[in-house]
Parts: sequence; structure tokens; C-alpha cells
Amino acid sequence: MSAVTEDGFLGGRLRIRQPKRGYRAGMDPVLLAAAVEARAGERALELGCGVGVALLCLLHRVPGLHGTGVERQGDLAALAEVNARANGAAARIVTADVAALPAALKAESFDHVLMNPPFFERHAGSAAADAGREAGRGEALPLGEWVDVALRRLVPGGRLWMIQRAARLPDILRGAEGRMGEMRVLPLTAREGRAPETLIVTGRKAARGPFRLLAPVVLHEGEVHTDGDRHAPLVRAVLRDGAALPLTC
Repeated sequence: MSAVTEDGFLGGRLRIRQPKRGYRAGMDPVLLAAAVEARAGERALELGCGVGVALLCLLHRVPGLHGTGVERQGDLAALAEVNARANGAAARIVTADVAALPAALKAESFDHVLMNPPFFERHAGSAAADAGREAGRGEALPLGEWVDVALRRLVPGGRLWMIQRAARLPDILRGAEGRMGEMRVLPLTAREGRAPETLIVTGRKAARGPFRLLAPVVLHEGEVHTDGDRHAPLVRAVLRDGAALPLTC
């Protein structure tokens, strides 16, 4: 395994070890975890959990939740297990490809499935130089198949939660058509007045409720980036204090 760093999340409440080089977890998994409307006693599955940031943030916010993470890169799965133990989280980590889950896991169902799939479609000649970064950012499994795997693991009425680039919303909707309803889409925009680049999407399996496009969440205060860049109050509460990110606006 390459060199690792230990980084603080949720204002230092979680200490996370992750590779020094390659794909490194940042704001996205924390925001995703904050959106999940889970309760104690329920079961949550994260597909492609990496070093466990989203899953551990969720377990920190919702004590009594049963969490499972799936990660195909063995070194990241090992770090996720280390991070779970170090932060006192009873998380189960399974080393497996999302496209080839173990039979035992396929026999289980979950109330929530969350995922942060690779943002970028993989094209010939476009792979990142760092293999770990490419695995985290470059799509090997088509996004529609991620949605299919997630829906298969949900109980009827269970919810899928995903963070993804805004440009991929049509792919998500195609994958969910006829299989998921009560969908809510929360745009995330860097600054007031800018088009959103990222979305949090949720939907309920086998439901027929209406689609809702919510008012965007602005991530940063001010019109331009500065060295003293500040997060907006709601986002700051999520990142520093482990607050929830409601998808109700």
C-alpha cells in the first residue's frame, strides 16, 4: 500500500486514513451521508465505499444504524476496516466488485443504499495517470448498472441515495425508470448564481410519487474564490458538526 495520511472529518470527530496519492475523499461523501434519512435499527449499504468516509459519517450521525460497505480495491477496503475500528463504528466491509457481489450479500436487503459512483465516463486515452485516482474517478461500470445493483439490494420502499455530476442526471433517470419513484434532486452549486455541477439524487424503490427538483444548496459564500474561502452556514454545519442535509426544500 502507498503512503497514507490521517485526515479529520466532521470537525475532527472522525479520523480517516486514506492514500496520500490518488483519489482522496473530500466534501462529496460527507454531503451524501448527511442527506440520508436513516433511523436507528435500519440497514444501510454503501456501494463503492472507498476508505469509508460516507458510511462512517452516516453511522456517526445515526447511532444504531447497521452499516455495510462494498469496495473492490483491496487496499481501500483494508483502510475502511481500519477506519471503522479506529472510530468505534460497527461497520462491515466487504471486498468485492459492485458488478459481482458475493452470493451472501445478494441474499440480503437494505433500507438504504448510498453511493458516490465515479463521476466521469471512461473513454479511450482518457485514463488518469494514477491508477487509484482513475479507479475512483473514471467509470468502469456504466452508471445505469450502478443504479440497477442498488435497486436490487433495496427492500420494497427502500431508498437509493447518490451524489453525481449534474450532467449525468439523464443517465440516472433512465436507470430508474419504472423502478423508482418519489425522486428528489438537490442541486449543489459552488456559488450563488452559478449553474450546479453536482446533484444529490434520491428515490424510493417501487414507489409512484412525483419527481421534485429542489432549490439548490450554495456551498460557498462570496462571489469568487479567496484564500479564506468560507462554506455557507448549512454546509459548514454538515462538514464540521455532522448535521443533516435535508432534502425537503
